[in-house]
Amino acid sequence: MYWLAGEGDQTDQGFIRRFSPRFWTLNFPRPMTASLITTGFDSLQIDLTYYRHEDLCGLIWQTEDTLDHPFHRYQTRRDYRHTLLQFRWQSNGLRPLDGLHSPTLTIEGRDSEGVPRVWYVRLWNYAVGGPEDAVITLDFDALAGGFMHPEEADPVWPQDIDRLFISMVAPEFDGVTTGPLPSARDSQVILSQITVTGPTSTLKIGDGYVSPHDLRIANGYDDVYNQTPERVIWNMLKAGYRGWITHYIGMSHYFSLTWQAGTARYVVDPAKPALNVAAARWHENFLTLARQFDVQVILSLSYEILAENMPEDWQQRAHDASPARTGWTPPSGLIAPTNDDALAYLRDVFLALGQLAAGAGLEIHLQIGEPWWWIADGVGAPHFYDDVTTARYAVETGQPVSTPHLLASETATPDQQLYLDWLGDKLGQSTLWLRDQIRAGLPTAKVGLLFYSPQVMRQDAPMAETVNFPVVSWAHPAFDFWQLEDYDFVLDGVWGEKTQAIDKIDQQLGYPRASSHYFAGFNLSASTPENWRNIDQAIGGGFAAGFAEVFVWAYPQLQRDGVIYGMDQEQDMTGFHEIRLPVDISFGASGGPQFMTSIVTLASGHEQRNREWQEARNLYDIGYGLRSEQDLAEVIGFFRARAGRAYGFRYKDWLDFSSGTPGAAVSANDQEIGTGDGATVGFQLVKKYDSGGEHHLRTITKPVAGTVLVALDGIVQSAGWQVDLTTGEITFEVAPTNGTVITAGFEFDVPVRFAEDSLTVTQENFRAGQLPNISLIEVRL
Repeated sequence: MYWLAGEGDQTDQGFIRRFSPRFWTLNFPRPMTASLITTGFDSLQIDLTYYRHEDLCGLIWQTEDTLDHPFHRYQTRRDYRHTLLQFRWQSNGLRPLDGLHSPTLTIEGRDSEGVPRVWYVRLWNYAVGGPEDAVITLDFDALAGGFMHPEEADPVWPQDIDRLFISMVAPEFDGVTTGPLPSARDSQVILSQITVTGPTSTLKIGDGYVSPHDLRIANGYDDVYNQTPERVIWNMLKAGYRGWITHYIGMSHYFSLTWQAGTARYVVDPAKPALNVAAARWHENFLTLARQFDVQVILSLSYEILAENMPEDWQQRAHDASPARTGWTPPSGLIAPTNDDALAYLRDVFLALGQLAAGAGLEIHLQIGEPWWWIADGVGAPHFYDDVTTARYAVETGQPVSTPHLLASETATPDQQLYLDWLGDKLGQSTLWLRDQIRAGLPTAKVGLLFYSPQVMRQDAPMAETVNFPVVSWAHPAFDFWQLEDYDFVLDGVWGEKTQAIDKIDQQLGYPRASSHYFAGFNLSASTPENWRNIDQAIGGGFAAGFAEVFVWAYPQLQRDGVIYGMDQEQDMTGFHEIRLPVDISFGASGGPQFMTSIVTLASGHEQRNREWQEARNLYDIGYGLRSEQDLAEVIGFFRARAGRAYGFRYKDWLDFSSGTPGAAVSANDQEIGTGDGATVGFQLVKKYDSGGEHHLRTITKPVAGTVLVALDGIVQSAGWQVDLTTGEITFEVAPTNGTVITAGFEFDVPVRFAEDSLTVTQENFRAGQLPNISLIEVRL
C-alpha cells in the first residue's frame, strides 16, 4: 500500500530552530569534493578538497525545504526579522576571515520593493576573534553587505530571503587564476556553539512518523553527498524504514584524483587513498548513525566511474574504440572486467568501505553492483573490444579476436561465439576475484552481487546474456547473498517477462529465497507519479515470492514524490472492518472526491499549479443522512464499534458505486483492467473516468460481493477466476494468453473512516432540526 503525500498531509508538527545543523547543505563544482556532517546538536563539520584555483564551495541554508519528504519538511518562512544567529567559526586550509575573497555570506532575496537582490555580507565585519577562529554574530535586523563598514554598507532587507550561502575558497583563490593547483588541498571548517534566538528563529516542521514496515530502502551517495547523514537517516526512519539500507557509493564523488597533463583532466589515482577525505568522513558518520539506530547497511560499488575521471586504459570500448557511456548526465563509463589495475582499485575501495563499517560496529555487507559488459541501448554496439581485453584473449587462447560485432542483435559466428563465451567467463572471474580479495582482507565480510535482468535477458540481443550472465561463476553458493532488480520490466508493465526472468535465474543459479533480495523501482521523473502504482505492485510481488528482503529504489525519489508506504497499514496497523455503513444513512449524505493542488500566483498574475495527489480522496458528511433518532442512535453505535478513527469501514457512495454508467446494469465489459501476457494471473479492478480527452484511473479495492463479472476478449467467464473482496484483485486459475483483453463489471464501496475521534451531537438540537456534522474520509489501501 502506498500514497503520495503533500505538505498539507502533515499529521503532526513540531518545531526546529532556524539554521539547525542537520538541514544545511553544500554546493560545489566538480572535480572538487566536500562533505558535511553534524557533530552535535549545535555543531557541524565540513571537509573539503580543492583541486583548482577557482574551486569554491558554498555552505547553504535554503528558506524553502525542497529536499525532505513533504510529510517532514520544515516551514517556508522568508521573513528573518528579529532573528539573531551566532556561531564559532574555525577553519584550516581556507582563505582567512580578514582578507580578500574571505568567507562571505551571500544573501539572495528581494528588497522592500520586491526587486530581486543579492547582498554580500563579509563575515569578518561581524566577527570577534582571529581570522581562523572567531565568534560571528549575525543580527538580521542590522545586517549589511559591503566590504568596508560603514562607508560601503549595503543594508540587507530581511523580510524576503530565499537563500543564504557562505562561500569557502582555498588560499590560492584570487578570482582570476584558473586551472590545477600544484597539489590537491585538504581543508576543514567547523561551526560550533550555534545559537539562534528571536521571535522568528523557530520553524514548524512535519513530525509525523509512519509505522515501521518490512520494506527496505536503497540510497546512493551521489544523490545525498551534499546533505548531512543525520538528515538522511532521520528521513528514512520517519518514513518507517528499518532493518536494512542498501547504500550505493556512487560513481562520481568518492575517489581521489590527480591532474593528468597529457589529457588535460583529472583522473582517478589508485596510489592515493581509495576514498577521498570528504567521502570517508561522510560514510564514517553515516555508518555510525546507522549502528546507533540498529540498521544494517549493505555497501554497494559498481564497475561504473564518472567518464571524465576514468583512466583511459580502464574503459570498455566498442569496435571503433569509442568508450562505453551510460545515459546519465554527465555520463559514466564502465571499467573492463579484464583490467587487473581497475579491479585492484575496486578491491581497495571495497576494503576501505568494509573497514569503515567495522569501525562503526556494523556487520560488513558488501555488494558488487551490476557488473557487466556494456551494450549501448540494450541492442546497440557492444563494448568489449578494448585493447586490454582483446590482447588478453589472444594470449589466453592463442587466437585473435574474430570480426567484431557492430550490434548486439547480430547472430554470432562460431568464432565470435567463442569470444562471447570467453567474455562471460572473464566477467564471472572478475567478480569471484573481488569476492576472494574482500574475504582475504575482511574475513567476516558477507559479499553479494546485484544483477539487473532487463539489460541482460533480452530476446533481441541474446549475446547480452552470454557475456553478462556467467552461470558457472555465479551459481549458489558463490555469493553470500543475491540481489535482483528489474525496474524496466516493472515500469513497462511486462509482468510476464519479469516472471520468466526470475524463474530462469532461480533455476540456473539456485539461490534460496533466504539469501535473495529483490529491488523495486524506480521513478526517475517527478512528472510520472503513476509509475509508483507498478512499483507498488512489484513490491507486493517481491514479498509474495518470499524474498528475504525487498528494497525500494531509491531514497531521493521517495522524498521528492512524497511516497508513504505501509504494509497494508490501514488494515493491519490501524485496522479495517469489512462492514458497510447502513445504506439508508449513506443515501442522504453529501460529499465527493477531493484532490490536492498547490497554486502559486506569479507576479504576472499567471498561476503555477502542482497536482500533489495522483488519486482523489473522497470526503463525506453523513449528517444529512440522519432522518430519525433511530438513525442517530445507529450511527453512534457504529462510531463506537469503529473506535472513532481507529477502524475503517465500507461506505456506499450513491453517486458513484458502479463500474458502468449511472442507472445501467453492471456488464462484464464495463472496464478494461488489463491485457494478458501468458504469465500474469492477478489483475486489479479499476474504474476509468473520461472527460474531454483526459483520463483518470481509480483503483477499486472494495468490490461488493455477488456483483463482479469478468470477460476475456468480450466473452463472459463464469468460472476459472476469483475475486478478493478485501483488495479488489481478480486472480485467474490459468494466466490469460498474450494479448487477451480482460474486462470486468462490478459494484463497489469506498473504504473510509471517521474523520474525528469524537461526535458532538445533542438530542435537543437534533429534534430542533440542527443536523450534526459527521465527516468521513476515504482511506488509501
